Amino acid sequence: MRKRPLLLVATLTTGLLTALPATAASAAPSKLAGDFNGDGYRDVAVGAPCAEVGAESCAGAVVVLYGSSSGLSASRKAVITQNSAGVPGTAESGDLFGSSVAAADLDRDGYSDLVVGASGETVGTNVSVGSGTVLWGSPSGPSGGKGLPQPSGLARYGGYSWGAAAADFDGDGDTDVTLTGQNHTHLYQGPFTRTGGPLSHQRVGEVGTTYDVIAGDLSGDRAAERVYPMSVDGDTGGTILTYRWTGTSYKFGELTQADGMSGSVADINGDGYGDLVLGDASDPSADKPGGHKGGQITVWYGGPTGPDPAQKPTVVHQDSTGVPGSGETDDSFGSEVSTGDINGDGYADVVVAAPGEDLEKAMDAGSVTVLFGSASGLKTSGSTSYTQNTAGVPGTAETGDRFGTSVDLTDVTKDGRADLTVGVDENGTGGVWTLRGASTGLTTSGAQGITATAVSVKGYYFGSDIAQ
Repeated sequence: MRKRPLLLVATLTTGLLTALPATAASAAPSKLAGDFNGDGYRDVAVGAPCAEVGAESCAGAVVVLYGSSSGLSASRKAVITQNSAGVPGTAESGDLFGSSVAAADLDRDGYSDLVVGASGETVGTNVSVGSGTVLWGSPSGPSGGKGLPQPSGLARYGGYSWGAAAADFDGDGDTDVTLTGQNHTHLYQGPFTRTGGPLSHQRVGEVGTTYDVIAGDLSGDRAAERVYPMSVDGDTGGTILTYRWTGTSYKFGELTQADGMSGSVADINGDGYGDLVLGDASDPSADKPGGHKGGQITVWYGGPTGPDPAQKPTVVHQDSTGVPGSGETDDSFGSEVSTGDINGDGYADVVVAAPGEDLEKAMDAGSVTVLFGSASGLKTSGSTSYTQNTAGVPGTAETGDRFGTSVDLTDVTKDGRADLTVGVDENGTGGVWTLRGASTGLTTSGAQGITATAVSVKGYYFGSDIAQ
């Protein structure tokens, strides 16, 4: 998920309250990715990188919202900082703990663990070099943690750990972790142990500017590919680099015709191969002749060796037939994307954020659009857009709300349908809005707005990132 460096201009005044889930898992852990307390319901981990901890501004926090048959609730949560018991380090101003989050069971105990980036962490004399931490899952949720080994050669102010992903990258059955930040991408190979950390770690060989990483199985071999959107001079749309496990080594590749800075992987056409959805939110310009006014997404369909660079991808924007709205400058359609089966038909669907969408006089009020998968690929018929002015969605669209700063599709109710969590810059401090999945798509029945205040977080950017 693409996350831009934060502008730290806030003065924050109060601390954080930590609350544990209302009930803990009592049976064997579920072994579900994203189920941090093992109770059989997937949970949602939300970054609040500019949260205040005590007197430390922008020290950062992560808020875990626990799933249940009734969905997410502000009353069932855990707020974790670097001052929480067992968490490595100390909360300091500008650490940005929670600037990236990723979920997976790293130590194979059946409880999902949480990888957290602190891209502003100062290590020794290296100011804002960045660091990564694993928070261990348990019957009571994330409890304690371990710092990931710090790579050598990191640059000051480099923002290491701005992007994070966890998956089995080499098909050996153990989950691996990758962290990115500006000119450095690092691989931590599983299995992990609570005392020893990863089995090994190494730098990934590409050079360039990357703030994010996308992971998923694009070739059907049960080894997830890593996709790195990278900024390059003269192409604001970036370039898309891939790493694929061949059975003996990693093979480098490039989608030469692709642009985008956000993305997600899921099987949209049901052929058994993951498909890569890329969000290209920037408007065309002299430096970037491609793309579409207001932004667009492209779908690159997977195959035995991953997406064929020569294929003609599916392209969708707000001027596509059947898609609500119209492409306007700075809509940022595609700035964030997520994939999941919303209606339970067996095909992955796509939610696309446009946080720059203007709604009448409300500038940058924001919107999200749902597109449905099918046997023929992503379709635009039946697509639906949601804003804070949509009937049943809490709140009102206001200037600067940026509904869609982040998006995530996760089944938190255990009904076989993905539910949507949306990041919002609500009231300047942030929040997450939730909509339930249903057989007809998303429903606003029971929709909730969970603000930073509701989860006892003071500061800014709550909801800027959600674990995939």
